[in-house]
Amino acid sequence: MKITIFWTWYVWLVTWTCLAEVWHEVMCIDIDEKKVADLKQWIIPIYEPWLEELVLRNHKEWRLHFSTDARKWISFATAIFSAVGTPPDENHRADLKFVKIVAKTVWESMENHKVFINKSTVPVWTWEMCKNIIQEELDKRKLSIEFDIVSNPEFLKEWTAVKDFMTPDRIVCWVESEKAKEIMNSIYKSFIRTEKPLVFTDLKSSEIIKYAANAFLATKISFINEIANFSEIVWANISDISKWIGLDPRIGSRFLHAGIWYGWSCFPKDVQALIETGKDFDYDFQIIKSTELVNKSQKTKTVDKLLKLIPDLKWKNIAIWGLAFKPKTDDIRDAPSIDVINKLLKLWVAEIKVFDPIAMNNMERVYDNEARVVFTSRNYDALKNCDALILLTEWDEFRNPDFDKVKDFMRGNIVIDGRNIWNESDIVNLWFSYAWIGK
Repeated sequence: MKITIFWTWYVWLVTWTCLAEVWHEVMCIDIDEKKVADLKQWIIPIYEPWLEELVLRNHKEWRLHFSTDARKWISFATAIFSAVGTPPDENHRADLKFVKIVAKTVWESMENHKVFINKSTVPVWTWEMCKNIIQEELDKRKLSIEFDIVSNPEFLKEWTAVKDFMTPDRIVCWVESEKAKEIMNSIYKSFIRTEKPLVFTDLKSSEIIKYAANAFLATKISFINEIANFSEIVWANISDISKWIGLDPRIGSRFLHAGIWYGWSCFPKDVQALIETGKDFDYDFQIIKSTELVNKSQKTKTVDKLLKLIPDLKWKNIAIWGLAFKPKTDDIRDAPSIDVINKLLKLWVAEIKVFDPIAMNNMERVYDNEARVVFTSRNYDALKNCDALILLTEWDEFRNPDFDKVKDFMRGNIVIDGRNIWNESDIVNLWFSYAWIGK
């Protein structure tokens, strides 16, 4: 099938590449001319395991194309995916301006039946808004053309996005007609051969499912972080608590790892957007509001722990290992490292020396005018003459460092483990002062 798609960033680029991998012909549209030019030269703008080889193969075999000319490629496709960003506006609501632009652009150039598939994370009743925009554009052109709108939320995770798409746990759709249903079955038939479900639900449910999923996972993280904070007060061990409650199949072990917060662009923005959508319908999401409050208070917990050990950080040198919001990605959107660095800068530290295996370039663009943030080429280089080390991302290469070497490089002896990945005895035996979350 011929498919035209709007936006090529992070998990969306994975989505379009995987559709091409099963022999759909996919045209990706983006307004960023440099990104499109890079993609045509096989320069991938993001890091995601296995993505580069898939883009290369499908681009070479003429199944995956990139362009900035939206109107030219609308007639190319039977199905048109809209996957543009819905970032929070100043009131924390999902900003739908890009969704509106895509809907308007598509139908200004449409000449025959199209299926408009919304894959962006959007509030309930966005379908009606898109339908009205499309109909207005057709009325302006004095055309009577049939069209269908489909709601098809996305559930991929950065770091495992390729695997998630190729072997999904569920594919959720709402369709207006049997014709649209046939098209969605045709698009996804290669991914449901292993009996993974392609499910069709009602409109409003399809628009709420993604928000509900992210809010629930965020709630699990905030819950265990709150238990971790209490565990510190009463001298309990959050690692044991989360491990043993996770053995209860009703609870499960995933998303019960205490740490600095849930980071990521999707969880914070989706939690906030769901709270604001509730207000539109006079509903108060009390549990989800509490989830957000706990998460906000957790963001700079590592700095609070550091201040207990060094009450005055003025002119101190601090090392940070890990900048991405989680390992195996270069994504720093809403990463806790940014909040930690900003708080340290306000406390007048002399230098913040940072290292991350993948996310350095993205973070350099954030702090290109801040001389006190120093980017190092190796993890141990970040430790030179530093008074404390803060771990913020649990990359594999940070899991088993040579702490004798760490001690030799550092000027001070303070280690703050924001991800609870190190063994206390290994560190304390070398006369480090060691702080972690929930212990």
